[in-house]
Amino acid sequence: MTAQTTAPPSKRAGGLRNSPWGTLVAIAFGVMMVALDGTIVAVANPAIGASLGASLAELQWVTHGYLLGLAVFLITAGKLGDRFGHRRTYLVGVVGFVLSSVAIALSFGVIMLVVFRILQGVFGALLLPAAMGLLRSGFPPEKLGRAFGVFGSLIGAATAGGPILGGVLVGTFGWEAVFFINAPVGAIALGLSLWLLRPNQATDPDSRMDVPGIILLSVAIFALVWALVEAPTAGWGAPVTLGSLAVALVVGVLFVLWERRPRHPLIPLALFANPSISIGTVIMVFMAVSLMGSLFFITFYLQGARGMSPAQTGLQLLPMTGMMAITSPIAGRVLDRVGPRIPTTAGLVVSAVGMFMLSRLTMETPVVYLSVAFILLGMGLSLVMTGATAAIIGAAPMRFAGVASAVQQAAMQLGGSLGTAVLGAVMSATIIATLPGRFADAGLPAPGTDELRTDQSTVAQGGAVVPEGATPDVAAAVTEASNLAFLSGLQWAFGIAAALLAVSAVMSLFMRGGMTGAGSEDEESAGTAAPAVHV
Repeated sequence: MTAQTTAPPSKRAGGLRNSPWGTLVAIAFGVMMVALDGTIVAVANPAIGASLGASLAELQWVTHGYLLGLAVFLITAGKLGDRFGHRRTYLVGVVGFVLSSVAIALSFGVIMLVVFRILQGVFGALLLPAAMGLLRSGFPPEKLGRAFGVFGSLIGAATAGGPILGGVLVGTFGWEAVFFINAPVGAIALGLSLWLLRPNQATDPDSRMDVPGIILLSVAIFALVWALVEAPTAGWGAPVTLGSLAVALVVGVLFVLWERRPRHPLIPLALFANPSISIGTVIMVFMAVSLMGSLFFITFYLQGARGMSPAQTGLQLLPMTGMMAITSPIAGRVLDRVGPRIPTTAGLVVSAVGMFMLSRLTMETPVVYLSVAFILLGMGLSLVMTGATAAIIGAAPMRFAGVASAVQQAAMQLGGSLGTAVLGAVMSATIIATLPGRFADAGLPAPGTDELRTDQSTVAQGGAVVPEGATPDVAAAVTEASNLAFLSGLQWAFGIAAALLAVSAVMSLFMRGGMTGAGSEDEESAGTAAPAVHV
C-alpha cells in the first residue's frame, strides 16, 4: 500500500498557525518541559536524598526509573506516532507528563516517587519522538538543519535555566517544587499545541502494529536497563545482573531475527544500512554516557565536596547549558551548508577536551577553570546533538520519521542509563580501592569491609562518614581522606567519558555528508516522498 504523507500546508492568514515555524514553537515548549525536568532533577538529587533518606542507589533509581519507562516505550511510541499521527501522540504525552509530575511532587516516599517517575518516563516516550516527527515532517530537508539548530537553542535555554531555577526552587520551597513547575510549563505547551499545530495526520497510516516485535523489544530493553540499575548495588558479577544481561542479549537477538519477517516491522532494519543512521546512533549512546554520567556526579562534587549551595551549583553549570543555547542555531546553519559530519566531528573533539579538563579536578580547582571546561562541553555537545540528531532523523524516510526519532531518543536515554551505571561502578570501585589508603595516610584506622561498602555510598556523593563524638581534627582528617577518594573516582569516571568522546570523533568521520532530500533514493524506496513545504 502507498503510505500517506503529510500534505503541504496552504498559506493562511494565521501567521504561525499551521506553519513549520509554528510547529517548531509548539513542540519546543513541550520538549523544553522535559529538558527543564532533567536538569532540575540533577540539582535536586542531594535534597531528595536528604529529605527521603535515600541512598546513592535509590537516588540512581530516581534517574533510572524515569529512563526505564522512557527507554522501554520509546520505539513503540515512535511507531504509534507514525501510525496514528504525531500531533495526537504528542498531546497525550504532554498531558500525561504534567499529571505524573504533579504526582511525583506529592510523593511521600522513595518507592512512590520512583513509580511515578517511571510513569513520567512513559509519557515522555510519547512526547519526544512525536515532537521530532512533527519537526521532520514540517520542514523540507534543506531547512531541517536550521530547524534543528533553533530547536536546540530553545532546549538549551531551558537546560540553562533549569539548574538556576532548580537551585532557587530547592532552596526556597524544597525539592517538590522542581516537579510542580512542570504544571505551568505544560499548560503553555498544551495551549500552543492546540493553537499552532496543523490537524493530525499520520505519516504511515496503512502499517500494522508489530505486536511480537513490541513485546520482544520491550523485554530486551527492560532487562538491559534493569541490569544497569542493579549492577551498582548487587555487583556486575551478581546473578541478578548477569541474568538480566543474558535475557537482554537473547531476547534482543530474537527481536532482530523476528524483525526480518513481518511486512510492517516495528523497526525496519534496513534503516541501519545508512551509515549516518547507524553511526549517529552509536555516537548518541557514547555522548549520553559521557554527558549524563558526568552530570550525575558533578553535582555531588560541587555541592558535596566543594560545599556549594544548589543555586551556586546551577550558576556554575550555566556556562555549559548557556553555551548550548548559543551554539545550537549556529550549528543548524552549518548543517544546512555542509551536512552533519563536520560539525559532529568538531563537537566531539571539543567535548573530549572539556571532559578531559574535568578529569583533572581537585579540591582547589579554580572556578575559572571549571567555567572554561563547561564552556567547551556546552559548545561541543550542542554541535554533537544537533549534528547526530540531523544525521539520524534527516537520513530516514519520511514515513519512518517517528521510528527514527524514537531510535535517536532511545540511544540517548539508554546511553544515559548506561553512563550513570558504568561510571557509578567506576566511582564505587575506585573509592573502595583507595579509601583505606587515604585513611592510613591521614593516620586513621582503616574501615572494615562491611563499613567500607556502607561508607562508599556517602563518599560517592561527595560526603564523609564522621564518627559520632569525633574531635575537630579527626573530623577534618576523615573529610579530607573521603574527599580524596571521591576525587580519585571522579577523575577515572571523567577520563573514561573523555575517551568515549574521542572514539566517537573518529567514528563520525565515516558518516555521510548530507541529509535525505526530496526525491532521493531513500525516500523513493520507502514508497513516499519528502514533504513539499514552503518556509
